[in-house]
Amino acid sequence: MTSGADIIAGKLHAAGCRHAFGIPGGEVLALMDSLNRAGLRFVLVKHENAGGFMAEGGWHADGAPSVLLATLGPGVANAVNVVANAWQDRVPLIFLTGCVDAAEAESYTHQVFDHQQLLRPIVKASFSARLGALDAMMDKAIALAMEGQPGAVHIDVPINVADQITEEPWSASTPLPLPAQAPAPGRQLEEALKLFRTAQRPIVLAGVDAVNEGVGPEITAFCEQFEIPLVTTYKGKGLMDERRALALGGAGLSPKADDVLLPLFQQSDCILLLGYDPIEMRINWRHPWPKDAPVIEVTSVLRTHGMHDVQATLRSDIRPALEHLSAARDGGQATWQDAEPAKAKAQLKGIFEAEENWGPARAFHALRSVMPDETVVTADSGAHRILVSQIWQCTSPRTMLQSSALCTMGCALPLAMGHRLVDGKAPVLVFVGDAGLEMCLGELSTLRDLKIPVIICVMVDASLALIELKQRKSQLGNVGVDFEETDFPAVARAYGGHGVWIDDEAALMKEAKAALARESFTILACRISRKAYDGKF
Repeated sequence: MTSGADIIAGKLHAAGCRHAFGIPGGEVLALMDSLNRAGLRFVLVKHENAGGFMAEGGWHADGAPSVLLATLGPGVANAVNVVANAWQDRVPLIFLTGCVDAAEAESYTHQVFDHQQLLRPIVKASFSARLGALDAMMDKAIALAMEGQPGAVHIDVPINVADQITEEPWSASTPLPLPAQAPAPGRQLEEALKLFRTAQRPIVLAGVDAVNEGVGPEITAFCEQFEIPLVTTYKGKGLMDERRALALGGAGLSPKADDVLLPLFQQSDCILLLGYDPIEMRINWRHPWPKDAPVIEVTSVLRTHGMHDVQATLRSDIRPALEHLSAARDGGQATWQDAEPAKAKAQLKGIFEAEENWGPARAFHALRSVMPDETVVTADSGAHRILVSQIWQCTSPRTMLQSSALCTMGCALPLAMGHRLVDGKAPVLVFVGDAGLEMCLGELSTLRDLKIPVIICVMVDASLALIELKQRKSQLGNVGVDFEETDFPAVARAYGGHGVWIDDEAALMKEAKAALARESFTILACRISRKAYDGKF
């Protein structure tokens, strides 16, 4: 006896999914039951937005498509932000929603609107589930979510489709990934090989697509073979161990970092873009080099952004493209004989060193010194995110998670929760501002119920620091950015965790070490002064 919901759940399990996140509603009860029986643990959250970010955190941990479940109407509307984030941040999200049957919707309007029309601008595809075509629909949905640049796929499931018993045949399998795409012979490849063969100042810029292709080791080997410095987007941090000499860290949001890094690109005679999607970057990275600059772009998808010009495009996965480029050049050729990349790395280190007295940079450096190398950190949007993304050194990919294309607040805590729940091993540390944490305080009860040890470093300055800074730079009045201080340690205790005020580096290091040994969650409430980020990034 197989229902429509059973087929949907079985296909997700076959794709490797072992968790689903969301909030129940009467229209999704059959789906929830089938997911549970198929072997997907349903995780109850307090808001659909947080559920989607927990699902993303799980994807970073195990590589399976993330699954979010919402009921009709307000459940769907609540999830719009995280669905848009999946679209912009290249996250494979299967978004299951319940809906009333089509005939009923013609004469029943309570909580009813067109889910598909609302979501189509921010998903790769939207399906309305139909009996007799569920196997094919799920194959399409999973393939679309995972292939190329990953993204959200919506599936609207009418109640009668979920409930009804069906004899539709289906297979517990999903489409195999497409074979790697190699660069095609022709003028573009010839031009790229010519540019790289003779370059004396090559530089690599890599991003989210390189992370999703899993080519960190190949990029590291390529850069080290030919002595090429590597800059990444924030999503690309850790593609090369950032402690290595050639790793210049992340870029995209910090004007101070841009002042150091952009001149290297303007001096370069061969810029290699490896899986670089400028959706993460701010205005300084719009047309960052001349129109005729010697730029080689390696991309498996069509780029239509208009953010920069290229001289040669290799429509290819990164691994085979690097093989072609490597074969065109001798490994012993000297690069950057003036040592500009090494000078830039030293300059960046000096710019983002800890303050002499207590402040956010000193807090971030202190935590990096006591947390294990394998720690996974998450960063919410705000001034703290820009600074910590420049300071925190990642040793491998997917160890610093954030919303870097949509840049939405309220993401860091649920990202960390989802990763820790699915991975179960690596320590997880959240960097969040006080306003960002207050956006999702309800999920502390979810954290309590999951019984997982997440460490939350909340920077408490009672202000929307980044917006307040922009107000002052624009010579505008202080409006709508300041608020009263919240007693976060008391909140932590109320939700069954441990919380402590932090006012200096020694206390932070002591409490962070204690948190690593704790089985429950910890809030480290770091008091910093208003305007503490002035001049920091």
